[in-house]
Amino acid sequence: MQWKIHGERPIYENPWVNVWLVDVEQPDGRRWEHHVLKLRHLAVAAVVNSEKQVLMMWRHRFITDSWAWELPMGLVEPGETPAEAAAREVMEETGWRTAEMTPLIYAQPANGITDSEHFVFRADAVEYTGPPTELNESDRLEWIPLSKLRGMIDRREIVSSGTLVGVLYLLLDEAGL
Repeated sequence: MQWKIHGERPIYENPWVNVWLVDVEQPDGRRWEHHVLKLRHLAVAAVVNSEKQVLMMWRHRFITDSWAWELPMGLVEPGETPAEAAAREVMEETGWRTAEMTPLIYAQPANGITDSEHFVFRADAVEYTGPPTELNESDRLEWIPLSKLRGMIDRREIVSSGTLVGVLYLLLDEAGL
């Protein structure tokens, strides 16, 4: 059943998050204003080396006051493709240059409240060019064996939806499923 949209209007806007009220009508005829978060698209990169390890960042997220492992990721800038954004984010956040970004999976992590789109790519590590230029992203970088990812997820050491979607699909990809 499809909901009808009768109109929409912004109630708060800035470069990172926009809150809109959308006048919707449900299939049963109930009509009301639904809050929608309009966000810029996100590019995520699963960089894998020849030893079957994925490059991850240990970082703190102030919103949830928690530490966890994440894949390099960031917003797609205007005029940039998601693949270009993923390669740029890897370079800025880790100092690694990658081979071509290959689409791994596409996700809409919370499509009941936001239009956020996550483009997850896989790439091979090519060359370490030097320390990250983005110094506010993580405390440390590590190459994590793919065989350890399941346990890390179970222990809640990986919780970000962009990272979870990426590493779970990476594991499926590696298993040939």
